[in-house]
Amino acid sequence: MATTASTRRQFLSLLGLSAVAVSCGTSAGATAGKNQTKTLRYQGWAGQVILPELAEDLGYLEDVKLKWVGNTISGPQDIQSAATGQTDFGGAFNGAVVKLAANNAPIKAVISYYGADKYAYNGFYVLEDSPIRSPKDLIGKKIGMNTLGAHSEAMLDIYLQRGGLSQAQIGKAEPLVVPPVNTEQSLRQKQIDVAVLGGILRDKALETGGIRALFTDYELLGAFSAGTYVMTDRFLQQNPDTARVFTTAVGRAIDWSRSTPREEVVARMTEIVKKRGRNEDTAPLKYWRSFGVAEKSGLITGKELQLWIDWLVERGDIKKDQVKLSDLYTNEFNGNNKKSPSASKSGS
Repeated sequence: MATTASTRRQFLSLLGLSAVAVSCGTSAGATAGKNQTKTLRYQGWAGQVILPELAEDLGYLEDVKLKWVGNTISGPQDIQSAATGQTDFGGAFNGAVVKLAANNAPIKAVISYYGADKYAYNGFYVLEDSPIRSPKDLIGKKIGMNTLGAHSEAMLDIYLQRGGLSQAQIGKAEPLVVPPVNTEQSLRQKQIDVAVLGGILRDKALETGGIRALFTDYELLGAFSAGTYVMTDRFLQQNPDTARVFTTAVGRAIDWSRSTPREEVVARMTEIVKKRGRNEDTAPLKYWRSFGVAEKSGLITGKELQLWIDWLVERGDIKKDQVKLSDLYTNEFNGNNKKSPSASKSGS
């Protein structure tokens, strides 16, 4: 189960190869505006309400409907599904978005949907009596996270690098995939040494007690938007109005969650989970506090993607100038953007 630096690199390479495989034939432009779809296929997260689901419940999606096709625990998997046309949008850590785009996947980020702030952050937790207290203590230790090659692994690498560890030492830390709902239990049963916990699952574990934070992504980087929803270039060309309704609705849902009392947001999300009838536990939702998106309405500034372009170049996962920042994202479809559509194209 050990995951070395080379296998991590292989994972990112596989992500890239799949992108190359799906890039053929998906970037050709169809006539925009004719027969636009009004149904968006997507993947959800068990026991959680994602922003498009909240937007739909609030009525912001107008005549556009969501079609749930299953759940995921992996951002890279989610955006690959969007890139291959299995779903119509997907969301992932921005480093994974950059990597997929660097390997010619015809995708574009349209809105930020999660991030880190003082309420919404991912922490790396150990048992209270654990001897692990510094980066060097993670050598040879098992770190449970939801997926590889994404947000948590990036934070782990940054933490270890800042701790002065060599690449060889960093490669001896062992990130392992553990489903989020099982991560706390795996830590308490000592199946892993460190658990990456965020959001409602983190606060539930902290309330139980017996664990302490080694570090958090908010401590590492401050407040930042960490992930974006992507759509394919082809989808945006064929369905610009639908894309605009979707993106604007998600932006409005972000703003609604900020301006509405937390108890009301929690109550709304709890009802959404109950209504969809998937036999999910709604109790952890009471711990929700923020989606963590840094910018108003989820608008993308570019800096949240440039950070990971630089990181991937430094790691040797992509070449310098392999990715053009302005090709990676657009605010054109976000109706909450005060700029004119022509001024907001291609990442402005």
